[in-house]
Amino acid sequence: MEALERELTVLLRRARASSGEMAREVHPDLEPAAYGILARLAETGPERATVLAGYFGVGKATMSRQLRALEDLGLVRREPDPADGRAFLVQLTTEGAERFSRVRQARRARYVNRLSGWDRDELRELARLLGQLNSSQEQEGA
Repeated sequence: MEALERELTVLLRRARASSGEMAREVHPDLEPAAYGILARLAETGPERATVLAGYFGVGKATMSRQLRALEDLGLVRREPDPADGRAFLVQLTTEGAERFSRVRQARRARYVNRLSGWDRDELRELARLLGQLNSSQEQEGA
């Protein structure tokens, strides 16, 4: 468990640093935490702010502040929720989607380069195990 904890700590530290770099590549004024919101919206499509806040484990005020900053940068927009006129859905703007996609493609190219010596089965197993770890954390509410 000590080795696992150590390796996860290194991985997470590097992931935070990488998120900061990727956020700046999307837009120089983008906060690293907001990069994750762009990634989530690219994955899921439009979502309510309350759903995003729950997914990231932050309060409504924190999510509102981050979304306002993303709106000010022209990366997301809010539209009325057709299922509930009192609520809004947040979605990527065309510019936000293009900027995010460009950065994501560059990141994937770096992964391909770094992991080029790995066997395909090892990569599948790593993805499976990380997925299992993520699922167990989501179930615990972590």
